[in-house]
Amino acid sequence: MSDSGHKRKPLRIVGIVLAVLVVAAGVGLALYRDGNLHAEERLIASTADAGFTEKQAVIDGATVNYAEGPNNGPALLLIHGQGMEWEDYASVLADLSRSYHVFAIDCFGHGESAHDPELYTCATQGDYAIAFAARYIGDDYLVSGHSSGGIVAAYMAANDPERVTACVLEDPPLFRVTPEEAQTGAGTFAYYDGYTVAHAFLQQDEVTDYAAWYAANSYLFSLFGGLQDMLAEQTASWCAEHPGEHATNAWVPREWTRGMYFMDDYDPLFGEAFYDGSWMQGIDQQAMLERIGCPVVYLKASTNFGDDGILYAATTDEDAARIQQAIPDCETIELESGHDIHFEHPDVFVKAIDQAASRA
Repeated sequence: MSDSGHKRKPLRIVGIVLAVLVVAAGVGLALYRDGNLHAEERLIASTADAGFTEKQAVIDGATVNYAEGPNNGPALLLIHGQGMEWEDYASVLADLSRSYHVFAIDCFGHGESAHDPELYTCATQGDYAIAFAARYIGDDYLVSGHSSGGIVAAYMAANDPERVTACVLEDPPLFRVTPEEAQTGAGTFAYYDGYTVAHAFLQQDEVTDYAAWYAANSYLFSLFGGLQDMLAEQTASWCAEHPGEHATNAWVPREWTRGMYFMDDYDPLFGEAFYDGSWMQGIDQQAMLERIGCPVVYLKASTNFGDDGILYAATTDEDAARIQQAIPDCETIELESGHDIHFEHPDVFVKAIDQAASRA
């Protein structure tokens, strides 16, 4: 073989390797885009395979949208956090349905439940959820709530003591939820990324899509520096091209934008109730926790602060200690996690439900 033939062989190998790398990169990019656009949709669709059906109840004239799973054990009521819907629990519903009769509701102002500002208080949501449980669950039940839904769950445990057998509080912002509490020190992430964004949206009439407004004005996306303008532009384009659909972004990791996913079904007036403090109207948080008679498992996510001093967690360690001390029978589980524990650590969440049920 000539010298030129020997030289061409390594070049062909290099060419093949480069071609393989290009194809692999293309496949990886396609999978990345597909995951960002459709992973949440597929996860939600899987709940039907697990036997969940979406239904609606009408209680005192107000619609309560909910999903119900197969009857495989004690009743369990799940209450999502602000900006979410019952589908936010999709990552744990299949596992929970093997041992429980799961009900997951849309809170007022979210999803297909009633959008009526008169209903946007913790006490009102809690009272309607208690009425829902009495009519559609019927038996004793466990209750678990995430974030603001955790405060509703605590309200239910305190005010429906004869039927709530155990309670799981998933990182609720107790003692950091009123406007005064949320602005203590440098303030909280929820105040700057939620309360104030909703309030500002309601003060203008130029932008009509809340997801587009949020992308342009969120505290979270401001941490991405120059990327916020790009995210805002892409979100506005998506919302204009897909009216009434959940917001996604092909190029941004799903975990970063997941908080926007259900904003097409979210009433910003719900956020306004946190901004002006009316959501906690009439509730003494300390007294409410002290009245809880059932066993409680309290999941506390990591306490972190930004460089600007803003509290990135739902509560400080001092707040968590106060929650632990106020509830008569409380087991606190602290873990390294973001706020959405059931999504980031579904196994930990399911285990917490089992722990609470075993103590009921």
